[in-house]
Amino acid sequence: MTLWLAALLFFSTQPSAPSPAAAVDSMTAFLPVQPSSETTRERALWMSTIAFTVCFAVWTIFSIIGIRIKQELGLNETQFGLLVGTPILTGSLARLILGIWTGRYGGRVVFTFTMLAAAAATFFLAHAATYAQMLFAALGVGLAGGSFAVGVAYVSRFFPAERQGTALGIFGAGNVGAAVTNFLAPFVLLAWGWQAVAQVWAGALAVTAVVFWFCTSDDPAFRLRQTGRTDQKSFWLELAPLKNLQVWRFGLYYFFVFGGFVALALWLPRYLTGVYGFGVATAGMIGAAYSIPATVFRAYGGILSDRIGARTVMYATFTVSAVATLILSLPVTDCVVRGMEGPISFHFEIGPIAFIAVIGVLGFFMSLGSAAVYKHIPVYYPDSVGAVGGLVGMIGGLGGFILPIAFGALNDLTGLWTSCFMLLFILVTAALAWMHLAIRQTERQGAGPAPAPNHAYDYVAQ
Repeated sequence: MTLWLAALLFFSTQPSAPSPAAAVDSMTAFLPVQPSSETTRERALWMSTIAFTVCFAVWTIFSIIGIRIKQELGLNETQFGLLVGTPILTGSLARLILGIWTGRYGGRVVFTFTMLAAAAATFFLAHAATYAQMLFAALGVGLAGGSFAVGVAYVSRFFPAERQGTALGIFGAGNVGAAVTNFLAPFVLLAWGWQAVAQVWAGALAVTAVVFWFCTSDDPAFRLRQTGRTDQKSFWLELAPLKNLQVWRFGLYYFFVFGGFVALALWLPRYLTGVYGFGVATAGMIGAAYSIPATVFRAYGGILSDRIGARTVMYATFTVSAVATLILSLPVTDCVVRGMEGPISFHFEIGPIAFIAVIGVLGFFMSLGSAAVYKHIPVYYPDSVGAVGGLVGMIGGLGGFILPIAFGALNDLTGLWTSCFMLLFILVTAALAWMHLAIRQTERQGAGPAPAPNHAYDYVAQ
């Protein structure tokens, strides 16, 4: 599909020589050669979080410079949408390959390579003169979004199961990089032009890659393979867990909690201007106010998943989200009923203050759910975190690409601004029902109740 992904696929399929220690149990691949010190763990976590923040800032760069590019090239709406959406799409698709590659070659190498490749593409973007060249550059810029799968596989291997939720929640808070771009890029653009934004962001990403390389160490699983104590799994064995229905169910969860969150962050300014008549600046500030706290609370979602169980957090997320999207899906309504003493008129609408309050609650629980989904993966698939995490991340990223398009199509088809929340209500209801049915089936197969919510392995095995 793209030259930027072709190299990743080539390396991920290369055969590797078997290790003489083939009899070692696969679970030992995730035990460090020597217990990782707390300093090593914390450095890996915080450097990965910083790196992901910079990557996310680069990944969303077109949200600012795309407007100026559209004006300079005279792009129509379709061309503009393709340009802005290309990094989101390719970044999502790259997550699967990058996740598998991380499992094979180690997160330190793959993370560094991904940042350098994305930095090169971003720098090329600054010198692109035609629409075709910009689309080609956008393919490479999208690799920055694929870094999420790399970080999940890398960070999770430094922490025991009871701390992985917190660690991955902190790492996932790097989504705040989108807010960094929204706040800082306009100043650079107005002062020196959109090309300067691309150059500065490319330089920041390249510097981050170098710092990351020298300030981190290889993950414990990779170090074990380097010493010959475990085998390198084949490429197809890496993909084996993807045939499990459970993995795709996790993908549906992430499609809503992450994809829906990204879609709303992109859609809210348009919604607020269309429904409530806010100015662009006001709508943009409200959109930023929605995205920043909800992103930061993802770390809190990881802590909660460790303390009370990811299942409990997911139940709360889906239940509250279903109620919130149901409320927000109600359109402005005027009706007249025949009363005993004549017609009685009723008027219903959600005012701007109420809307902002409800959408804030929805964003908060989406952020908790995003962390809870990734708490499941290292426990159920400890030897395939890269592949499974990459697929789930890919599905979630595709949600951020597909849902805004669906929102616009529903507006055209129904003529209702609230139709976007109707779609989200259907999605979250389906996810809640599927999760609940899977839990009940697991309980029946086990001939007993599911584990207690505060158990470290409180997950659905179906």
